[in-house]
Amino acid sequence: MSLLGKLFGSDKAIDKVTNTASRLLDDAFYTKEEQAADRAKATTEARGLVIEWLKATTGSRLARRVIAISVTSVWLLTHVVGMILAIATAFVDTATAAQLASAVDIIDNRSDGMTGAVMLILSFYFAAPHAGDIARAALERFGNKP
Repeated sequence: MSLLGKLFGSDKAIDKVTNTASRLLDDAFYTKEEQAADRAKATTEARGLVIEWLKATTGSRLARRVIAISVTSVWLLTHVVGMILAIATAFVDTATAAQLASAVDIIDNRSDGMTGAVMLILSFYFAAPHAGDIARAALERFGNKP
């Protein structure tokens, strides 16, 4: 070490070169542990933002719940009515069954149009930490994108 130190000017110089080289090597590689720590930090920050947003909007909590219950209830009702009508087609004459099947198709199309909104509502209330991914999928569904 003393010979190298004399070549570079001092023992401190070789220590500085060694420390700089080790720091550069450490910075050059993004380890899985560092990635996991960064992901955990980002998730914690996202959850904190959701909690802060919920605190800031507590006055509109009742309105959000009424809207959520209304939309989800209508969506669920269309599914239940569609299922009842579909089952009823097995117990009626052919002409009535065809009319009921047509009604089921109409109800299913209307219900399918609401699925994106229901996904958003349910993700907001039951999967808030993952709401970003769910919202993206729901909005794509709203826009009728595959």
